[in-house]
Amino acid sequence: MSELNGTQKAVRWHPPSYDVRVDDIPIPQIEHPDDAIVKVTLGGLCGSDLHIYRGHSGVHDVHICGHEFIGEVVALGSSFGAESAKGRPPLYSRLEVGHKVVSPFTVNCGECSVCRLGYTARCTGSLLFGSPLLNGGQAQYVRVPKAGGTLFDLSEPSTWASSMTETEKQKALSNLSDSSLLMLADILPTGVFAATQAINHPKVQPFITGKPWPLCFSSAPVPEGLEILDEDKVFTVAIVGLGPVGVCAAVSLLDIVSTRKIPFRILAIDPNESRREKMKAVYDAIDEDGKAGGEFVVVSVDEAKQKSKEWTHGVGCTAVLEVVGNTSALELAYDLVRAFGVITSVGVHQQRPLPFTGGNAYDKNVSLDFGRCPARAMFPPAFDLLVKRQDIFGTIGQPASLIDKIVDFGQAEESYRAFDKGEVGKVLFDPWK
Repeated sequence: MSELNGTQKAVRWHPPSYDVRVDDIPIPQIEHPDDAIVKVTLGGLCGSDLHIYRGHSGVHDVHICGHEFIGEVVALGSSFGAESAKGRPPLYSRLEVGHKVVSPFTVNCGECSVCRLGYTARCTGSLLFGSPLLNGGQAQYVRVPKAGGTLFDLSEPSTWASSMTETEKQKALSNLSDSSLLMLADILPTGVFAATQAINHPKVQPFITGKPWPLCFSSAPVPEGLEILDEDKVFTVAIVGLGPVGVCAAVSLLDIVSTRKIPFRILAIDPNESRREKMKAVYDAIDEDGKAGGEFVVVSVDEAKQKSKEWTHGVGCTAVLEVVGNTSALELAYDLVRAFGVITSVGVHQQRPLPFTGGNAYDKNVSLDFGRCPARAMFPPAFDLLVKRQDIFGTIGQPASLIDKIVDFGQAEESYRAFDKGEVGKVLFDPWK
């Protein structure tokens, strides 16, 4: 296609650190039959991008930044629509040039046993967008490998699951902006993933079932004298980090506990006052049905420790969601969690040792869940929450908006600097401004 000739503008990271530039480079081409080329309409700036930006990831090669993007398919490899597409993920048969798509932040084939089990972030052929191995989405065009297993086709919703009917999905898609849908690339699935891991952990089940361990896994009645009290059933959670992913985790968790009528207390924690104010505005904007049945407070680190002691009589939180990715956040998570508690960490941790030992974990019977969100697998519940909570996810630049602003590439350098310093929240790039 003629529009694939020539050069494009792209935000690229240059070593060793704190150096992003808008460069003119060749438009990507189809390199493999499973490839798609996407014309990017919006690309996101994410907290995970800052690890490379700061020079903390051991990366030494110039590359296009960004792992969040939405756009339009402008070219497809020969695998699409051919006889060879039979028996493969449905997009190989149904994806067409002109379709609107959003991508998860990793490539996933959709065909290996790892993908079939739903652990798509660790696909045997996985690659991370915005890394030296795969150029990212802060560009006018991006090449998507294994596109039939990776992309979400927003023009053909029959190819993905949802609790909605096909008609409801089509209606929802017609009303959702690209800026809203872009959240499906990373921050919303990751927030939903963190909340889902916590609420479904075996050690949380006594709070869900109202039955003590291990009877919480049995249909047998609780013998007289072994009943737990109402005060024991309150699900107490701390969320450490209130960047965009932390806010998404809080919104998801509130939706789960209010929908399932689980008594709860939630501590939303961040040392940054502007992030705390954003979280307060988001909470205030959620209607009562989306947060009923418990208490929710936004606090600093020191306030969190005191409030946890007050709420739990010094026992600690049932679960802690760590959404930062550094040792101080993990230390706080360990300090706040109760014995027989759960720490779910979705922050991107680097090479420093964990701030606690196996002995520490043993002494508290702590369960530790770490790692990257399988965004492709989390798409259905994330999409449903996106539609349900448009009061939060559907606006830009408002006190309760998750997205602060949309800028052109000319503001890329300043946007990275301000985001790194916590002076601005979620920023999206329009490559065509």
